[in-house]
Amino acid sequence: MSYSSTSASFMSVTVILVAMMLHRSNGQLNATFYANTCPNVSSIVSSVVQQALQSDSRIGASLIRLHFHDCFVNGCDASLLLDNSSSILSEKFSGPNVNSARGFNVVDNIKAAVENSCPGVVSCADVLALAAESSVSLSGGPSWNVLLGRRDSLTANQAGANTSIPSPFEGLSNITAKFSAVGLNTNDLVALSGAHTFGRAQCRTFSNRLNNFSGTGNPDPTLNSTYLTTLQQICPQNGSGTALANLDPTTSDAFDNNYFTNLQNNQGLLQSDQELFSTTGAATISIVNAFSSNQTAFFQSFVQSMINMGNISPLTGSSGEIRSDCKKVNGS
Repeated sequence: MSYSSTSASFMSVTVILVAMMLHRSNGQLNATFYANTCPNVSSIVSSVVQQALQSDSRIGASLIRLHFHDCFVNGCDASLLLDNSSSILSEKFSGPNVNSARGFNVVDNIKAAVENSCPGVVSCADVLALAAESSVSLSGGPSWNVLLGRRDSLTANQAGANTSIPSPFEGLSNITAKFSAVGLNTNDLVALSGAHTFGRAQCRTFSNRLNNFSGTGNPDPTLNSTYLTTLQQICPQNGSGTALANLDPTTSDAFDNNYFTNLQNNQGLLQSDQELFSTTGAATISIVNAFSSNQTAFFQSFVQSMINMGNISPLTGSSGEIRSDCKKVNGS
C-alpha cells in the first residue's frame, strides 16, 4: 500500500472515530447543559430547598434519598416521581419507598419554580440531582457542579424498586452486589452511606436490632450498650414503628464525617450502616477509618460518588421527555 493511500485511510478512520466520540459525548451529561436555556436553574433549586429546610430539618436527607432511590431503578430518570395510573405501577408504593420516601411536595415546588423561569426545559431527573446537591451544601457539606442533561422516563418499575434498592436489613455482601449491579464500587458504597450523617429513620427499619436480633433473643452485639438503651427508649417493644431516631446521634442535621466516627463507636443506627465497620475482614473498614480521620477525604469521595451515581443510565438526547408535571407523563 502506498504512503498516500495509507495516510488517507488512516485519516478516514480518524474522522470516523472523532465523529463517534462526538456523538457519544452528546449523550453524556455536562455541567453547562442549561447554560443558555435556563442559566439560573441551580440557584432556583437552591432557594426552594433552603426555604423547605427552614420548616423541615429532615428535608435535605429526604431529597437526597429520592435521588438515590430513583437512580438505582432504571437509572436516574425520575421514574420514582410518577404516580399510579392506568398504565403505571408507581415506585412510590414499592417496599423501600412506601410510607417512607418523602419530599415529593418539595420536588413539585422546585419544578414549579423552574417552570416559571424556564418552561419545558429542565427535566425532573435533573431537578432531583440538583436538589440533592443543594441539600448537602446547605447542610454544611461540599458543593459541586452537578452534571445535567437527563431526560424523564415514560414509565416506572415498581418490581425493580422492590429488588434493586439496598435495604437496611441486608448484609454487606448483598448491598455490595446491588451497588455493583449499577456500576458502583466499594468506595462509592461507603461514601454514599455517609449521607446518613443527617436525616432520620423509622423504628421499623432498625427495631430488629434492639431486642431479638436474627432470632437470638438478644440485641445486635455490634450495638453500643449505652446507645442501645437510648434507642430502646425511642422504640419500645410493641411501640410505634414509625417513631423517628436520628441517623447520626451526634450532629443530626449537619453534613459532616461524624457518621464514620459513630460506626467506630458502634453507633451506626441501621444494620446496613454498622456492617460497614463491624463485618470481619471487610474491605469497607479501612475506608470508614480513612473518612473518620479526614473529613476532606470523605467530602471529595462523596462528591465523586454522587457524580458516579448520577451517571447511572440516564436518558439523554431524544429518549424520554421533559415532564411538565413530575408526577405524570405529558399528555396523560
